[in-house]
Amino acid sequence: MHLGFLTPEYPHVRTNAAAGIGTSIKNMVESLVKKGVRVSLFIYGQEDDDVFEENGIKFHLIKQRRFRLMGWYLYRKFLQNYLNKYITIEKIDAIEAPDWTGITAFMKIRCSLVIRMNGSDAYFCHLEQREQKRKNFWFEKNALKGADHLISVSKFTAEKTREIFRLKKEIVVIPNSVNTLFFKPITDDIKKNRILYFGSIIRKKGVIELAEIFNIVNKVIPEAELVFAGKDVVDKKTSNSTINIIKQILSPEAIAKVKFLGEISYHDVLNQVDSAGVVVLPSFAEALPMTWLEAMAMEKPLVTSDIGWAKEVIINGETGFAVDPKDHNKYADKIFELLKNEDLSRLMGKAARERVKELFSAEVVASQNIEFYKKILSNGS
Repeated sequence: MHLGFLTPEYPHVRTNAAAGIGTSIKNMVESLVKKGVRVSLFIYGQEDDDVFEENGIKFHLIKQRRFRLMGWYLYRKFLQNYLNKYITIEKIDAIEAPDWTGITAFMKIRCSLVIRMNGSDAYFCHLEQREQKRKNFWFEKNALKGADHLISVSKFTAEKTREIFRLKKEIVVIPNSVNTLFFKPITDDIKKNRILYFGSIIRKKGVIELAEIFNIVNKVIPEAELVFAGKDVVDKKTSNSTINIIKQILSPEAIAKVKFLGEISYHDVLNQVDSAGVVVLPSFAEALPMTWLEAMAMEKPLVTSDIGWAKEVIINGETGFAVDPKDHNKYADKIFELLKNEDLSRLMGKAARERVKELFSAEVVASQNIEFYKKILSNGS
């Protein structure tokens, strides 16, 4: 079996910056290669063209092309022709692409085309209750309707996407995965009063609410500290730095206990997660978040949001706490509970890792992906 993946991002030293989609693809393809699947990556929007092989994966870095008119259409056609060339030469059985921006809109691919839903722009606009550009909706709808098969990383995302685009096709749910051999507890040097948020510092991730929540935490446990590890993003509502908004909300006493580490290396993120007493991820908009899986795999007690997808990841009260981030007092109460009760924190962390190993480990999810592709290829579609 030879699978191709069309993606705007992938974490590698020779590619542009990558986020959650890239990480989820990396976890998946590395696991597929270990199980004997041939994999080719087509990473578009890059600074230069290049083709190379590494660890059993063939990389195609595809430079962003500029066109005077209708660039949105002509670049897609350029990618279509590039893909079809290698589909023929290397006998690729299927191409998979993300739903984000509808990159495969107007493409005619010479093999099975699968779109995996990690959350389209329309999906996130719907969750955040903000207006979407019409052309973006049009691209994504065209791409989804033109795909031969659809996968979603969560049931919640599948249902919302079906509703938004009025889709009639079957949507198979296969979750994101995490490498549990890599993401695991590193040391016992835990700073029990350290609360960690990691990921992009952006409004939709609940970080504004987190500032209000920490003001409450600080009054009860003044020795507690809150650490933010991630890139500051300009807030769309105010055009201000999101970190500046957080600082304006924090009380003078609380702000003295808050650290902003900025965008740090993957290795440093792991160390931050490993040393945290509690991880807080109060997001309002996700499909199936990699940060949750990574923290759970590292045996961290979590306080997350309770929206949609959360029920597919967290067992509330057993593998972590899922709370409405807008209920600041209740959210703070769950943080108190974990900070004050080390035994509970330890038990929840261990239960979280076991759940990840059972449902979201790279080994388990790779097998689900292989079975899916075997089925669609055997049916000749």
